[in-house]
Amino acid sequence: MEYIRIENDFPRIAHSAVTLGKFDGIHRGHRKLVEKIIGQKQEGAQAVVLALGNASRTILTKEERCRLLEKLGVDILLECPLNDRIRHMKAENFIKEILVGDLQASYVAVGEDFRFGFERKGTPQMLKEYGRKYGFDVEILPKEMDGRRKISSTFIREELSRGNMEKFHALMGMDFSVEGEVEHGRGMGHKYLLPTTNLIPSGEKLMPPNGVYITVSYFKERTYQGITNIGYKPTVGGEKFLGVETYLFDCQEDLYGQYCRVDFKKFLRPEQKFTSLEALKKQLEKDAVKGQEYFRKEK
Repeated sequence: MEYIRIENDFPRIAHSAVTLGKFDGIHRGHRKLVEKIIGQKQEGAQAVVLALGNASRTILTKEERCRLLEKLGVDILLECPLNDRIRHMKAENFIKEILVGDLQASYVAVGEDFRFGFERKGTPQMLKEYGRKYGFDVEILPKEMDGRRKISSTFIREELSRGNMEKFHALMGMDFSVEGEVEHGRGMGHKYLLPTTNLIPSGEKLMPPNGVYITVSYFKERTYQGITNIGYKPTVGGEKFLGVETYLFDCQEDLYGQYCRVDFKKFLRPEQKFTSLEALKKQLEKDAVKGQEYFRKEK
């Protein structure tokens, strides 16, 4: 998949099927839109996702979003920040100059509440009207629902802020995860507590509340169940950076330097400062028992 960040001009694409939106996280509603443009590839169109927005913290990092869209079959991801040109461009000019002129869209798929253009005056119905004029098809999809509530990035952000990993999975169709190279910590875990792996999450990624979670960690050749603390390690003196520290069940390997993805399954408790390392260790052992019980029940 080709990734292009729009700074000024859009690329010229010979024939495209386009879906537009924020695509902050690729939730279940987004996937339906992506499926629609993928279906147009058999007509010779390139499947193009046009992601509009300026979020400072995102549900998926740029790398995660690219990898997922590529796996789904997207050909081109256009990341378009809402700069002055885009913010002040009239909706009809956006259609004529970008969708028709630059992208040469033959098909456009959007959600029913999609808005675009200056003062958000562009609507799905306007797209349909201009589609008839310029010769591209428009499909308007109803919002995916979770009970009585529409699935949206706002909904997902709310649940993530509560640490509701089960609801996050239900809305996204995937677990919340953090990935990166295993870092060297202080070694306190190996010396005094339980042996752990340490990751530093991307600064662009929206994180759940600090605390202890039940997790599954994936390495190149192995998978481990465990418990993970997100936070600043207040009991052992505290850190200046947010860390993701995981105790892996039944693991004695040296994993430093290896790439790892940690999937979050369930929130157990908030991060807290204990009176001693011994008190912290006892609590971690209790957390580990709850984690092992969780996985036994899952089987």
